[in-house]
Amino acid sequence: MLLIQCPWCGPRDEIEFSYGGEAHIARPQDPSQLSDAEWAEFLFMRTNTKGAHKERWNHAHGCRRWFNVERDTLTYQIKRVYHCDGTPVQEGK
Repeated sequence: MLLIQCPWCGPRDEIEFSYGGEAHIARPQDPSQLSDAEWAEFLFMRTNTKGAHKERWNHAHGCRRWFNVERDTLTYQIKRVYHCDGTPVQEGK
């Protein structure tokens, strides 16, 4: 089980969190202007990174806030946790 460092609540077990997908995806300004193919590309096509991968997580059974995690997909080791605006999280919180 992963131990995830919530920026607001501190370290918690993985079961308290919900995975939110790949981080840093550019959201369309006006989705209604996209073709079906462009909308499908945005919704479904993601990188399948082997190694360091940036992800969004939500502390669903805690503070309910979103944050980003950089995790190695081979070892599951969490390299860093940071706020959605890019601000690093202090260790030991």
